[in-house]
Amino acid sequence: MAKRKHPHRKHRLLGKPQTGTDTTAQTESTAACIHKICYNTQALVAQQLTMQEITDWQAPGGHVAWINVHGVLDIPLLQAVARRFKLHPLVLDDILNTEQRPKLDTYPDYLFLETRLFYYDAESMSVSSEQISMALGREWLLTFQERPSGSFEPVRERLRQGQALLRQSGPDYLCYTLLDSLMERYFQVLEAINEDAEQLEAHLLNQPTPEDLQNIHRLKHVSIQLRRAVWPLREVLNSLIRNEHGFFSPQTVPYLRDLYDHTVHFTESLEAIRDTLSGLMDIYMTSLSQRVNLEVRALTVVAMLFMPATLIAGIFGMNFNEMPWLKEPNGFWWAMLMMLGIALAMLLVFWRRQWLSSRREA
Repeated sequence: MAKRKHPHRKHRLLGKPQTGTDTTAQTESTAACIHKICYNTQALVAQQLTMQEITDWQAPGGHVAWINVHGVLDIPLLQAVARRFKLHPLVLDDILNTEQRPKLDTYPDYLFLETRLFYYDAESMSVSSEQISMALGREWLLTFQERPSGSFEPVRERLRQGQALLRQSGPDYLCYTLLDSLMERYFQVLEAINEDAEQLEAHLLNQPTPEDLQNIHRLKHVSIQLRRAVWPLREVLNSLIRNEHGFFSPQTVPYLRDLYDHTVHFTESLEAIRDTLSGLMDIYMTSLSQRVNLEVRALTVVAMLFMPATLIAGIFGMNFNEMPWLKEPNGFWWAMLMMLGIALAMLLVFWRRQWLSSRREA
């Protein structure tokens, strides 16, 4: 196995635990638990295990064991699980370092892979995520979640209902099923983003506001986050499809290929949404430019209407002794009438050329 380099890794398991842990960490550590499911075609047993029970626990013969750990900040609990399944210390470091990209590491007795699960908030147009870690052995599967999210509950329900293919297959198919459930959540997030983008487009075409620009940037940031998670996941699935170490059965490999196709489809759909958001940015800038042009045109029309009046007033304000209408009793009113007449004539010309309308015909 090739030696891995981790230039920015924090070895949290080396040395004594740090003091002064924040309240959030204490809360999630307290909530950490181990949920175990052992099953075959005839029976299924599900229960929670304590740290002492997992140390001496043995899987029944002929059963697939799925161990799910909620909460990855309880270091003693993780160490107990690691000792029971002989996990490498670097694996525990990877589980604790929850800001990593999806990846796959191969060990002699198991595969270790990491991916992410996203949650989309439609009100703030933002996503949050948690790291999902999996260790796949020959007869067992370990999964590690930052917090209880219910993301794997549909898979548990399928096991309880006795779904034939899932109950008859090994931990490799269970690993595929969990990855497929995560991919379904990705598509749910993608659908929500697409709906928000469509609503934003409709709003931009009717009445764009500065807040729309902020929403466009939020959605673009979300799409970038999703792409950073799914793009390396394609590399992980590609490595799993090659199945160089035989952890997946020949019957499961076609399902992995199908899952890989889903990631390709997701990436293409995400690129389409990013193109749509770029188009929305162009629409916003065009609308803003058009609004400025309309305002400048309105100001120009008003200025041009007063230009003849200013010219006439300037002419009659010159210091000459002899000028027309200076000694006329109605000279003032003739000048005012001339100003008004020229302004009305110009206004008629502007109206004929549709300069006064916000929707000028081509």
